[in-house]
Amino acid sequence: MLNWEKIFATRSSRMKASDIRELLKLLDRPDIISFAGGIPDPALFPDQEFKAAYADIFSSAAVNSALQYSVSEGYAPLREWIAGEMGKLGVPCGLDNVFIVSGSQQGLDYLGKLFLSPKDTALVTWPTYLGALQAFNAYEPNYDQLTPGGNRTPEAHRQTAAEAGGQVKFAYLSADFANPTGETVHRAEREKLIDLVDELDIALIEDAAYQSLRYDGEAIPPILALEIERKGNIDDTRTIYCGSFSKTLAPGLRVGFIVANAPVIRKLVLMKQAADLHSSTINQMAIAHVASRGFDAQVAKIKKAYSYRRDCMLAALEKYMPKGTSWTKPEGGMFIWVTLPKGMDGADLLAKAIATKKVAFVPGRAFHADGTGENTFRMSFSCANDKMIDEGIARLGALIAEEMPKA
Repeated sequence: MLNWEKIFATRSSRMKASDIRELLKLLDRPDIISFAGGIPDPALFPDQEFKAAYADIFSSAAVNSALQYSVSEGYAPLREWIAGEMGKLGVPCGLDNVFIVSGSQQGLDYLGKLFLSPKDTALVTWPTYLGALQAFNAYEPNYDQLTPGGNRTPEAHRQTAAEAGGQVKFAYLSADFANPTGETVHRAEREKLIDLVDELDIALIEDAAYQSLRYDGEAIPPILALEIERKGNIDDTRTIYCGSFSKTLAPGLRVGFIVANAPVIRKLVLMKQAADLHSSTINQMAIAHVASRGFDAQVAKIKKAYSYRRDCMLAALEKYMPKGTSWTKPEGGMFIWVTLPKGMDGADLLAKAIATKKVAFVPGRAFHADGTGENTFRMSFSCANDKMIDEGIARLGALIAEEMPKA
């Protein structure tokens, strides 16, 4: 039999199956209460709005351009709409600063390709978004822990990177309602991150997939907005803002975007031309149609639903979880992060939870670049109703109580 492993590039050894993608298969099992997939509730999709959008496109002369090759930068009216929305967030920018990608996951892959040479270091939080690690791993980096508000010095990061055989190239984080923890980076910590990347002379990738989904608390400006406040112009900034329509409109259309200084955008366009030429034009046109006519109303609808489900899950955790466990209390997003007593393993707990309690979640180790986080796990409340949440957390709390180390 042919040994493909000796033919594959070395980078392929860093590419692993996603625990989350595997767990999503459980959504098809009606006997499983799943808190695993951080996916939007399809019942909340603006399906009628998209039906009207595609009908409009196909009934007009625009259908010719919708089905034709297009520019790599993305559909101009959509980019104009994004630029307007970014301006409301404190990020004044033009078309040259906005780039459309096939989902923000593609954007992370491009950014890994753009910045990372083998053995270079990426600064990421412990834990961090699993999809970012998957995107970056193909470019054979090392990882160092990014601690917003922490006391690590730029020189300490430089030394760690040098010892690993490369340089620090960027810091990556989700500042609002992070996947997987649901936590938000405070304004003072964001300011400190800007100082850090300036001193290190690196980029900062701000993953804003959940930025629109704030349910309570005071909104904090994006890191990019805070950096523009300091420097006066987006083309003088280091922050690269990655946005998505997957959590607000429709993930299946695979439309995301990057907002950054023009030199970075120009490089990303070249990567797009080498990879897939351009993102789906007709999907970009449909997104532009729906977003321009009702984005705020759609966001209000999903925020009402998700905030209620978050409150149900927090109440159930308080009611059913045994002493010794703790969890985050997110102000938005889709996730709650649970910490078990030391000595317990989230992966072992998952196996027992599926087999005996018919409940699923994502073990925390998958989100840690250093393989730690054994006693943690992530739960999503986005696709479960109040009864499912109460029943699922009750079952899970009982199992954890059974499995807790005895004093």
